[in-house]
Amino acid sequence: MASITAARRARVRAPWSAEAWRDTVFVASGVPLQLAGWLILGSFWTAWTPVAVTPVLMLTGASILLLLLALRPLTAWQRERCWAMLGLRIPRMPDLDDGRPWDPLRNLRSPDLWRVLRYHLVAGPLLALGGVTVILTWTAGSVLVTSGLYAWALPAGAQTGRPSHVAALTAAGVLLLAAAPWAAAGVRRLDARAAAALLGPDRAKELERRVEDLAEKRASVVDAADIERRRIERDLHDGAQQRLVSLALNLGLARETLTGVPDAAMRVIAEAHEEAKEALAELRTLVRGLHPAVLEDRGLDAALSGVAARVPLPVRLRVEAEPRASSTVEAVAYFVVSEALTNVVRHAKAREVDVAVLRDGGVLRVTVRDDGAGGADPSAGTGLTGLARRVRSVDGTFRIASPAGGPTTVTVELPCAL
Repeated sequence: MASITAARRARVRAPWSAEAWRDTVFVASGVPLQLAGWLILGSFWTAWTPVAVTPVLMLTGASILLLLLALRPLTAWQRERCWAMLGLRIPRMPDLDDGRPWDPLRNLRSPDLWRVLRYHLVAGPLLALGGVTVILTWTAGSVLVTSGLYAWALPAGAQTGRPSHVAALTAAGVLLLAAAPWAAAGVRRLDARAAAALLGPDRAKELERRVEDLAEKRASVVDAADIERRRIERDLHDGAQQRLVSLALNLGLARETLTGVPDAAMRVIAEAHEEAKEALAELRTLVRGLHPAVLEDRGLDAALSGVAARVPLPVRLRVEAEPRASSTVEAVAYFVVSEALTNVVRHAKAREVDVAVLRDGGVLRVTVRDDGAGGADPSAGTGLTGLARRVRSVDGTFRIASPAGGPTTVTVELPCAL
């Protein structure tokens, strides 16, 4: 495999290969553009070289002004060169490329502007030196090989110089021609990396912006899901639940008031009444699981008091969550406590539970502690994994400490705006 790779590299870097000529044309075409920055700075000085301090300062300012005005077209030409010859797309920079041509003069503190200046005044001239070296390598190799072949082609009496000297010059030319494609490829790689790093958007800032966009989109999705849950809760509460209540009442009245009904019919009415009550209880549980109305109306204290009252264990509840957080954060805190208490009842074998929901500045801290058997494992399917995912959906942190023998402590911190 290594020999195949080496052979392929030799073919690609051969002086007659298309890649070698592409790299050579690329680096050669960059030389005038990469030297343009210093040529612009020195353009006024070639026509007039003042001696007094004031004219020197004026000429320096004019040179810098001309360079700043030329940055946008120079940068655009460099990007176009990379795209046309290498297929390398370098994105535009809004601070530099958008607006009027003289806008860079008004934004001298822009990091993008200074990165572009580093390319045109530092990296560019060094790359131009590499490009000139590549051109000279090709030229010297061609001249040496051509002159050697010409000397060998002369008649014996017309030859000048020793044959050994001619052979040495020819060999040197062959070596230079063999080295030129490698030199062109090296300069091309350096040029492409420098252009991508300095003539395009800052990668760190771009990644930061993308992270912020993703965080905003995720927050929007979470808020939309919470709004949809509340809508479904309202529809069920105002629609199906009210119909079930009416149905249960009517069946109860029929069960109590009807007389002279056959026993078989009465049993059917009684069974329907009991099933309606069970369906109503299940629907109420479902509605509370979607989004309890009391949470939106009266806040966490009232909603969690209702949850604690339904737990068949002593629950010490402390809620200090003023000012109220967003509805999404409050919903997450509510479901954390509700799911944690459900796990305690089902798995912990605890005698009592302490629940604290406290707001500390921009953080809502939820703590659920029981005196049960401990050994809770989030990977064992107790609902803790889903709970942790729900907490992370709002950039919160989820921690659980549950040594064997207890106690088990679930700690959640949820960020909320001040």
